Amino acid sequence: MAPAWCVPGESTKPVFVGIYGAVIGGFAVSALFFLLSSFSSLAAPPLPLPPAGAGAGNLSAAAAAGQPETMYNRPIWKPPPRGERMPPPGAFRLTREMVGARARGGVIVVTFGNHAFLDFILTWVRHLTGIGVDGLLVGAMDTKLLRELYLRGVPVFDMGSRMATEDAGWGTPTFHRMGREKVLLINALLPFGYELLMCDTDMVWLKNPLPYLARYPDADLLSSSDQVIPTVTDDSLENWREVTGAYNIGIFHWRPTEPAKRLAKDWKDLVLSDDKLWDQNAFNDLIRKNFGNPVVGQDELVYSYDGKLKLGVLPASIFCSGHTYFVQGMYQQLRLEPYAVHTTFQYAGTAGKRHRLREAMLFFDQPSYYDSPGGFLSFRPNIPKSLLLDGAHTVESHFALVNYQLKQIRTALAIAYLLKRTLVMPPLWCRLDRMWFGHPGVMEGTMTRQPFLCPMDHVLEVHVMLNDLPEAEFGPHIDFREYSFLENPSLPKQVKESFLEVELCNEHSTRCSTANRTNKGTTVLLPRNSTEKTLLDTFTSYKNIKILKFSSMVDAFRGFSDAAVDMKFRNRVKRYVGLWCCVQFREIGHIYYDMYWDEKPGWKPLPPQTKEEDHPPWT
Repeated sequence: MAPAWCVPGESTKPVFVGIYGAVIGGFAVSALFFLLSSFSSLAAPPLPLPPAGAGAGNLSAAAAAGQPETMYNRPIWKPPPRGERMPPPGAFRLTREMVGARARGGVIVVTFGNHAFLDFILTWVRHLTGIGVDGLLVGAMDTKLLRELYLRGVPVFDMGSRMATEDAGWGTPTFHRMGREKVLLINALLPFGYELLMCDTDMVWLKNPLPYLARYPDADLLSSSDQVIPTVTDDSLENWREVTGAYNIGIFHWRPTEPAKRLAKDWKDLVLSDDKLWDQNAFNDLIRKNFGNPVVGQDELVYSYDGKLKLGVLPASIFCSGHTYFVQGMYQQLRLEPYAVHTTFQYAGTAGKRHRLREAMLFFDQPSYYDSPGGFLSFRPNIPKSLLLDGAHTVESHFALVNYQLKQIRTALAIAYLLKRTLVMPPLWCRLDRMWFGHPGVMEGTMTRQPFLCPMDHVLEVHVMLNDLPEAEFGPHIDFREYSFLENPSLPKQVKESFLEVELCNEHSTRCSTANRTNKGTTVLLPRNSTEKTLLDTFTSYKNIKILKFSSMVDAFRGFSDAAVDMKFRNRVKRYVGLWCCVQFREIGHIYYDMYWDEKPGWKPLPPQTKEEDHPPWT
């Protein structure tokens, strides 16, 4: 029997089957939602908008042949006519006809999610349409997302999940339920007879993958993986004999063959038998049941699962994980063009995934993100060569490097806090990789260079920095942006060109005299160890300047004079730092960063010695 969001195209009888049984009540809620919404004129929600002309070249085959335009064959990013009523719920059911209208060359590209991932989904669609791929569909797990996508001109179907619109944290019951929905969806799509490129929403496409997938027409399944050690140096499939990482179900391509359908059915039966079973673990267990015989004449493929399914492993150098792309930069070192990046191997939940894509300038934000009302503040980090390059790469040298940067970031946060500006974070350099298990600094066999530009979530708790902490205890929120923000093409010209250079000077020097410091139209000179009053007096007249660019943050600010303000600021930023993991061969191997390490004489980077000591320094 089909799941709630699917009905065979030749049938008009509604079928409602969910993970836990009938969801007729949920569908009734959905119907009521659409009924109410249909009495008001449809208007597209706020931006982000697609690039200019993005929908012009993606007409479906039906529309190109002169057939009437429908919600199924309408060009992507073309919203429905203004004033048109919302189609009835049945119009959004997944059918063979819907898939056929959107598929290109017998392939359909699919993702799904709830409203919490709207910005990820729009980014996913924009990347695909930007590389000329419009044979796609998005499954909506709640009616709020379905309506938003429909109004923006994104092909969408109703999964009938009736899920909450909030984020589902990794490992939560909602997370596992979303995984089971993916398995059900694959089982619903394969019988339609189309090849299926199934994707998670936390990944983006950088190059059209369809020609690559077509190079392996005999593969029943092509899967991405968590492989971090290269097994090939070109763009061929991984050498499956050397793959040790798990097969990752965030990107995989299914052909509608009998072995693939049997695998999908067994996978569904397995995850529905245990609501705590992680769908990816179940998939890996099934794949490895009968694994290891090479396909004759096609050595890149291996028989797996039932001994009949032909599997290929997509190369992690170009179908990148969060490690091979953001940490190793494997594709750059091998001089390859990446097809995709999946935001795995990160440490700050959904916020960390979003921030990594922003750092790489791969995320599409709304225009308001690029024009903060209070303006921005950036600075040029100062890192001595000895800290960055000299000596062995050890826990001690890593923390010496990171701590030196944290002290500058702390000062920048204080000045941004005082001036009510949004801080553009600096790039962060690390000597050691971060994992969730003990390792010798970087994983042996990987292409991780030392030192390397590390993602911000390796050191800072991105999700905590975004939280609305109570002002009474933590003072005002300090907004921030990624280090690449000022280089982003989406930054408006009027913001980019409105800046003021701020150069630190010795307060006792003639050059740093008040007269010289207040000359208009020149670089502003700011005394080192400035007080709150000096900072406020200096920059009050520059409130209309969008970006203050500090030459340095080393000794830029003396500190808050009000003890209560200082305490709130400390309470806030102490929570911004995370931990490094992990020292090898220890029961407790992680080491906490400390924003105020320099105020603790004799501070050393050591793991907690006991379970009682295992807590952040601010608790």
